[in-house]
Amino acid sequence: MTLLSDIEPISQGVSAGAVFGYVVVGLIYWIATIAAYWRTFTKAGYPGWLAIIPIVNLFVLVKVAGYSAWLGLLWFVPIANIVLAIIVAFRNGRAFGHGGAFAFFLLFLLNPIGYFITGFSNDTYTKPA
Repeated sequence: MTLLSDIEPISQGVSAGAVFGYVVVGLIYWIATIAAYWRTFTKAGYPGWLAIIPIVNLFVLVKVAGYSAWLGLLWFVPIANIVLAIIVAFRNGRAFGHGGAFAFFLLFLLNPIGYFITGFSNDTYTKPA
C-alpha cells in the first residue's frame, strides 16, 4: 500500500524561478539594446528616443543604413527579414567605418554589443550612398 505523500509529482511546467530568470535576462537584453540603439541613432542624426518604440526602431535602423523606411516592411516577411537584417548590418557597419566581419558578428549576431561599439566609440557616421 502506498501513501499519497510517497508519490512523486510529475512536473509539467517550468518553475517560477526559471520564469523570473528568463524575464530578468530578457529585460536586461531589451534595455541594453535600447541604450545601444539610442546612442547609435543620435550619432546618425535621428532622435534617440525612437529606440524605445519596438517596431519603429527597426525602421530607423533601416534609415541609418541608407535605405527607405518602406524597405523596413520586409521585417515582417519570414525569410526576407533575415536577409534584410544581414544587409542592414553590413550597411550600418560600413556607415560607421567597420568591415564585414565586424558587421556580421557584432551587428547581426551579437546586436547590442556591436551597436554599443558603434554608438559609444569615436566612430563617425557617414550616410551610405
